[in-house]
Amino acid sequence: MKRSIRSKITRAGLLGAVIATTAACGGGSANEDVAYVARDVETLYAEAARRLDTGNTQVAAALFDEVERQHPYSPWARRAQLMSAFSYYIARDYNKSISNAQRFLSIHPGNKDAPYAYYLIALCYYEQISDVNRDQSITEQAQTALREVNRRFPQTEYAADARLKLDLVADHLAGKEMEIGRFYQRSGRWLAAQLRFRNVVDDFQTTSHTPEALYRLTESSLALGIRDEAVKYTAVLGANYPGTEWYEKAFELVGEHASDVTPS
Repeated sequence: MKRSIRSKITRAGLLGAVIATTAACGGGSANEDVAYVARDVETLYAEAARRLDTGNTQVAAALFDEVERQHPYSPWARRAQLMSAFSYYIARDYNKSISNAQRFLSIHPGNKDAPYAYYLIALCYYEQISDVNRDQSITEQAQTALREVNRRFPQTEYAADARLKLDLVADHLAGKEMEIGRFYQRSGRWLAAQLRFRNVVDDFQTTSHTPEALYRLTESSLALGIRDEAVKYTAVLGANYPGTEWYEKAFELVGEHASDVTPS
């Protein structure tokens, strides 16, 4: 049984996307079969594991909590804490998952499963990332948690996956900056737009949004009458993204409105 549950934890770390699909079948009421009945720790843990294996994740989480409550000083309690966090994650009860994983780390900071607990917290934030039209505070929390995994455990499989996810998070945050910048442009607030586009170029320069950000900076510079700046941004575009539509559009704009200005 221990081997079965341990393999589930490992798969969770490596295959977050697959786990997210599994969560769809996590039904069951957490009040079901968890009323206090004194049970020996092996029986209680085994029942929690059985519920998890059958997809009854809320009940599984409550039973793992019960393991710790009834047998707080047993070796099983430590395992149950992390398995409870894992079960809540599968059930998409992210707040409880984060809370239990954080409690596990506060009590057992040096435990061999600490890297997974940090990674589980990061996954909980990551899977709550919303589209760029909404507030991005959860995206920033995901970024912070993923960076923590990479900082603390750089040689682990969790850090390798965290680095991949950090690239996607950066692209998401850059997309939000672009969306706000374009809104400011449409409103004629050119300076405010420039600040957003510069954020993309300065802070998210490896993302897919950088070529458009440079083009938008060319646009807004021309709108503000700063023609030499527009030429500079177009030159950067040409040096780094010569074959893109954004360079072609910027080159055309500069040719029309700043043909007499040379890059400094």
